[in-house]
Amino acid sequence: MNDPLVIGGKEFSSRLMVGTGRHRSNEEMVSSIEASGAQIITVAIRRLDLDNLDEKNILDYFDWDKYQILPNTAGCKTVEEAIFTAHLAREVTGSDWIKLEVIPYAEHLLPDPIGTYEAARQLVDEGYTVLPYIHADAVLAMKLEELGCATVMPLGSTIGSGQGVQTLDEIKMIIKQSNVPVVVDAGLGVPSEASLVLEAGADAVLVNTAIAQAADPALMGEAFKLGVEAGRKANVAGRIAKRESAVPSSPATGVASAAGN
Repeated sequence: MNDPLVIGGKEFSSRLMVGTGRHRSNEEMVSSIEASGAQIITVAIRRLDLDNLDEKNILDYFDWDKYQILPNTAGCKTVEEAIFTAHLAREVTGSDWIKLEVIPYAEHLLPDPIGTYEAARQLVDEGYTVLPYIHADAVLAMKLEELGCATVMPLGSTIGSGQGVQTLDEIKMIIKQSNVPVVVDAGLGVPSEASLVLEAGADAVLVNTAIAQAADPALMGEAFKLGVEAGRKANVAGRIAKRESAVPSSPATGVASAAGN
């Protein structure tokens, strides 16, 4: 099925993006990402040790000719911090792609809608390919699309919670109105939840903790790959309509009867 994901003019065969945080080891990180088949990898720029160039950091573990790096502004509480981190990311990675996160409060890690909008406006004006992380807010999603963001990334539930998709109705609203890819980000715990949002029409998902903290991260990465593929194929295939009563799957005419024997 020739069905690429297109973001910022680039085509990707995988609709699973993955993160590099919370892995128990760099070896598990690499093996799980390889097993996932993901082509877009997000990296928290503020959490890299850029002062010690003799020590390997996350960037050194991947062949960036094979992957699209997606630096993110994780850890930024204000617009100013997010803008500074995006500038640093461009300098360090040479990429204009940025996953925009403005999260002021550690208690719940919910994105700041006003700060996200303000930062996105400046970064789009500066030529960045902006992928903003937001609550599942259809109004904000439309405003960010109008600004020129390359995607919108509504949360399924709070970051790292594994609570699954608690915002499905709102995500469906965003999908219905959007002309840019909708990437469900945060809270997914198992592949069936990724499949669910792809079935609903989301274009992709971003998964980190559910893979990184699994008992077998490589196996879970592969499982998410299959879940995403199944969900997308189901969406393209088109599900049957729901009915209030049962409908026989076998034909009701031409059936052999005992009387005819």
